[in-house]
Amino acid sequence: MKIAIYGLGYVGLTATACLTAEGHSVVGVDVSEKKVRETNAGLSPIKEPGLEELLKKAVDAGLLRCVTDGSDHLRDSDMAIVCVGTPSGPDGSHNMSYIAEVSRQIAASIESGRKQPLTVVYRSTIRPGTTEELIRPIFESTVRGDAGKLFELVYNPEFLRESTAIEDYFHPPKIVVGTHDGLPNARMDELHKNLDAKVFYTQYREAEITKFVDNSFHAVKVAFANEIGRVCMQLGISARKVHEIFISDRKLNISPYYLRPGGAFGGSCLPKDVRALQFIAADVGAHSRLIDSLLRSNDAHKHFLFEHVTTGLAPGASVLMLGLAFKNDSDDLRESPKVDMARKLLSAGFALSVYDPHLEPDHLVGQNLGYTFLHLPTLPKLLVSAEKIAATHYDVVVDMNGMAGALTLDCDRFVDLNCLQ
Repeated sequence: MKIAIYGLGYVGLTATACLTAEGHSVVGVDVSEKKVRETNAGLSPIKEPGLEELLKKAVDAGLLRCVTDGSDHLRDSDMAIVCVGTPSGPDGSHNMSYIAEVSRQIAASIESGRKQPLTVVYRSTIRPGTTEELIRPIFESTVRGDAGKLFELVYNPEFLRESTAIEDYFHPPKIVVGTHDGLPNARMDELHKNLDAKVFYTQYREAEITKFVDNSFHAVKVAFANEIGRVCMQLGISARKVHEIFISDRKLNISPYYLRPGGAFGGSCLPKDVRALQFIAADVGAHSRLIDSLLRSNDAHKHFLFEHVTTGLAPGASVLMLGLAFKNDSDDLRESPKVDMARKLLSAGFALSVYDPHLEPDHLVGQNLGYTFLHLPTLPKLLVSAEKIAATHYDVVVDMNGMAGALTLDCDRFVDLNCLQ
C-alpha cells in the first residue's frame, strides 16, 4: 500500500520505519522542516534503538519520502495515518487543535474522483467520542462529493514503549481497531497481516478509551508500588524483598515491570493520559478518587526520592546523576521525573553533573526541545562524559536509568533509584 503518515514523532516515525520494512511505500508529513530534512537523509530526529537503520534502508530503497505538505500525495494513497500530538491543556484535557487541523487538511485533499475510499487511521490518543463528534463532522463538511464513498475513518491506538518501540510494533500485546460499525476493515487487516497478536474490532468509543484505561492502570501500579516502597523504607523493611515476594504470584500479582518500587512515573504518555482521564471522569460526574490521587502520589514520591538522595548532604556537595531522559536508550525528556530531580538538586544548591550518553541538546526537536529548555535551561553545562566521571570524585552518585555498570565511579555514596532497597 501507499501510506501517508502525518506527524513524525515517536509514534509516526516508528510506524514509518516498520511499514517500509514490510514493503509499504510511505510519505511522511510533518510541519518541522528539520525533521523532514533529516528523515529524508536517512537520519532519525529522535533516539530509538534500531530506528535510524530502518529509516536509512527505506530511503535507500525508495520507499520513503518526507514532506511538509501532504496534500499532493493523497491522490494515489490508500491510507493516511494520523500520529500528531495531543498535549495536555491547562485543565488536563487533551489539546485537539492538531487533530482538527490535520483532519481538515486531509479532508480538503480528498478528490471526488477516487475509485476507492481513503482509509484515514487515527493513532493519536483522543477523548472517547472525538471521532464521531469532531473528526467525522470535519470530513463531512469539507470533503467534496459523496463523503460516504470517498473516505472511511478508523481509530487504531498504538501500544509502543519508548526504547523498545520497534519490537513493540512488530509484537504488540494486542491490536484494537475501532470502526463506525465495529466490523473488520480490509485495509486494516492488510496492515496488520504480519503481526501476531489478538485483534479486537470495536466501535470508535471502546477503541478510543483503551489507551486511557491502559496508561492509567500502569500509573496506578507504579504509584502503588512506590507507596509500598516508602512504607517499607520508613519501617526498615526491604522493599526489594517485598517486591520479589509480591511478583512471584503470577496468577494475581502480575506485571513485575510496573509493580517495582523505584522511580516516579513520567514521560509523554502516562501523566498526560491520567490528567485527561481525570478531566473526563469529572466532566461526566464519575468520582475517580484513586485516579485523582495518582499525580499527587507521584509528586510526593519525587520529593521523597529527592530527600532520600540528599540525606546528610550540605549545599555545595557534588552530585552525579546517571540518566536524565524518561528511559534509557531514549532522548525524550518530556515530563521525565529525572528532570524534576535535577531541578530540585540545583534549586537546593548542589553541584550537579549529569551523564546521559543518549542526550545531544543540539538534536532535540519539537515539544521535547521546548520542554527541556523551559525546565532545565542549563542542560548543556550539566552534561559530562564518561572520561570526566572516571577522573572525578563525587559526594553522591545517583543511578536513575541503570547506567552505573558501564562506568568507573569514585564516590562517597551510591544511590540506586531503579529499585528501592
